[in-house]
Amino acid sequence: MTNESYGPVTQWLAAMPKAELHLHLDGSLRAPRLLQLAAKHGVALPYASVEEVEAAYDFSDLQSFLDLYYLGASVLRDAEDFYLLMKDYLEVCRVQNIVHCEIMVEPQTYLPQGVELSVVLEGFDKAIAEAKNGWGQSVGLILSFLRHLPEADCLAMLDAADPYREHFCAIGLASAERDFPPANFQTLYREAGKRGYELTAHAGEEGPPSFIRDALQLLSVSRIDHGVRAVDDEDLLHQLAADRVPLTVCPLSNVRLCVYDSMAEHPIFDLLAQGLCVTVNSDDPAYFGGDLLENFAALESELAMTREQALMLVRNGFEAAFLPSDAKLALDEQLKDYLASNP
Repeated sequence: MTNESYGPVTQWLAAMPKAELHLHLDGSLRAPRLLQLAAKHGVALPYASVEEVEAAYDFSDLQSFLDLYYLGASVLRDAEDFYLLMKDYLEVCRVQNIVHCEIMVEPQTYLPQGVELSVVLEGFDKAIAEAKNGWGQSVGLILSFLRHLPEADCLAMLDAADPYREHFCAIGLASAERDFPPANFQTLYREAGKRGYELTAHAGEEGPPSFIRDALQLLSVSRIDHGVRAVDDEDLLHQLAADRVPLTVCPLSNVRLCVYDSMAEHPIFDLLAQGLCVTVNSDDPAYFGGDLLENFAALESELAMTREQALMLVRNGFEAAFLPSDAKLALDEQLKDYLASNP
């Protein structure tokens, strides 16, 4: 979409400084790049064209998406591939004025191809440095673990990441949720906390509200990725609002993965009205129909998002970021400057 095709609120948001806090980098791998890298490495895919890849984006649930997601990630083999993957997403940040992003990196995904974390970070570092020097892009990396794997595997990856500790601001927990509750990963989170990582976890997407509560109580997370199932537990909603626990909500993702049948059913503004620290994010934009601005555009077109609501969501994004207070103040100043010129 172009800015001209957005509604007036999203057009106002387009040049506003924003943060994105829930982004799986493998999920930003666009079909043309996927096919290019598959050809480069001789990886056989069941798709011969961009159109065939995109036709596969009709998901029935989270697992049907993950099957395609891991197939796509299998084409990433060397440092140049990871450089291009990061570069492509950071260019979206530049165009959409996402001044700070926090990106989930899942090195366990690449181990079956024999790709080590050092190779992944070599490519990422180059792209991040170029973006920082080029336009001042702020980037945080989240070391994200795959919950369908045993906790012992996750602990081994946590140890393997020790030499690269300064690259990561937090750990996260992703992949299939329903059959892999937070309680399975208490040792992982305890060990990560000792190492000084910030803590977040996917909870309450396809899993029940109790998974959100367990992530808070058993894993000691300070932020919840998704969290929309909290609407089914009134006491939990009150707790999340009182404690200002951020929820990194992904509207287009929730519809594409059938968490909600349509955007009209999405509770994001009910959560916002109840005082929760809700943020907007794209999750896996290549697969779910749009980047950050497209998520805002969908909220405007389907749920009549107002300027006041949009601004609250943007401010929540800065509040929820894993950044020191001085960096958050600097982002707030950027926002104030924008609003002074674009009331």
